[in-house]
Amino acid sequence: MTFNASRMSSILVVLVATLGAASAQAQSARVRCDVFPDRSRASVDGRDLAPGDYTAVLTSGDHVKQSPAQAAVGGEAEFDFDSNPRDVRQGATKIGKHFIVGDKATGQILDAAGNVVATETATCRQR
Repeated sequence: MTFNASRMSSILVVLVATLGAASAQAQSARVRCDVFPDRSRASVDGRDLAPGDYTAVLTSGDHVKQSPAQAAVGGEAEFDFDSNPRDVRQGATKIGKHFIVGDKATGQILDAAGNVVATETATCRQR
């Protein structure tokens, strides 16, 4: 078998492209939110997360709230934020009734070191 530099170069290009495509499937966040006259609620869901602990930060206007940490299970972590006391008792992170302003909310997923690994801004539904 002889060494073919051109063929080796082509294989390397395909390998780099494949690795680049794999890293393009990096972590992602999905934000869903609702605004009621007397309530705000949102969820920040992380997908394709590496094993480890994560927190979510929800921001709307000048309001910022961080969730407690939780482990990613199957590459996913879901964080709920709510002003409804019943939902807070069931594990949602407490936010104020008028936390969401301007019908927009941004969610960030942070790894255990505090690095932002995914972010998304959503337009919230008026209820």
